[in-house]
Amino acid sequence: MNLNDLRNKIDGLDGEIVRLLNERINVVLSIGKEKKKDGAEIYVPSRERAVFDKIKKINNGPLPEESAHAIYREIMSAALSLETDMKIAYLGPEATFTHQAARSKFGVSVGYIPTSAISEVFDHVQNRSADYGVVPIENSTEGAVTHTFDQFATTPLKICAEIYLPISLTLLGSQPKEEITLVFSKQEVFGQCRSWLNANMPHVTLSPVESTTKAVQLALETPGAAAIASVMASDIYKIDVLAENIQDMQGNTTRFLVIASKYGPATGSDKTSIVFGVKHKVGALYDALSVFKADHINMSKIESRPSKNKAWEYYFFVDIDGHADDPIVARALNELQEHCSLMTILGSYPKAEI
Repeated sequence: MNLNDLRNKIDGLDGEIVRLLNERINVVLSIGKEKKKDGAEIYVPSRERAVFDKIKKINNGPLPEESAHAIYREIMSAALSLETDMKIAYLGPEATFTHQAARSKFGVSVGYIPTSAISEVFDHVQNRSADYGVVPIENSTEGAVTHTFDQFATTPLKICAEIYLPISLTLLGSQPKEEITLVFSKQEVFGQCRSWLNANMPHVTLSPVESTTKAVQLALETPGAAAIASVMASDIYKIDVLAENIQDMQGNTTRFLVIASKYGPATGSDKTSIVFGVKHKVGALYDALSVFKADHINMSKIESRPSKNKAWEYYFFVDIDGHADDPIVARALNELQEHCSLMTILGSYPKAEI
């Protein structure tokens, strides 16, 4: 085939692709109508996982797996926006890492509500002004986001999905790096690039602010200032990239949670999050956790937080493998309750790929 023939073939394929996309959307809209009749959730993480697994299995290339995933993410995002006026609350403002995580999960077609605090994300979802919320829960370098754990102790909301976002930190500014005397960013971000800053900018003043986006805004307004944020922020706010990948640990990753009014069914590769308090007696925590060992259930995380009801009393947040509806997990959780002063299932959801 000559060049014109090949271009004509592409034109024909494009027409067929668009026709099939619209046909797929029409089927999705019909499914949405049936869901609404039954009062079911429009967004179903278990079904989303099944679609991505199917696309991964049938894609024989040369389209890369990551590209196929991104394409179908936006196809599903467009369908969600047509099925319902979906709103996603997130810890903002625009261009924060939480914003990036939310877009990686829900795509660009749905609506987004930026908030200034993690508690506001929970409020939006609980008040139904947002369908879902996205909040950070832990970073591989800096550890837990305690504000998120504290919110779960006082809310009926559930975890329906998780997101792992690789964190690439970028130094942004409007003047040469050598002229920078002040750097804005979140306190946690400074912790993630402390060695780089000590080695490359040892004499600058570090000024913590509430978000990386706020840091960029201040850097644009302040002479001699720079910000540490994402590359996305440089595009949105038209600020120069002075240095890339300045995080100390390559592979630095933040885990985010998607919160909703309820969680979904099992997929076969799930994680369950719980919070519990134990009775005040010797060996109480050991006895509680021993139920998981007895049933050969892997515990992937444990975090303690003050209960705020009584001095030196704690809640324990635990992640285990499996779904709360799995018979073995359900049995273990029933046994756990016998050792606890309180126990709540925060959610069961598909394991995200790291």
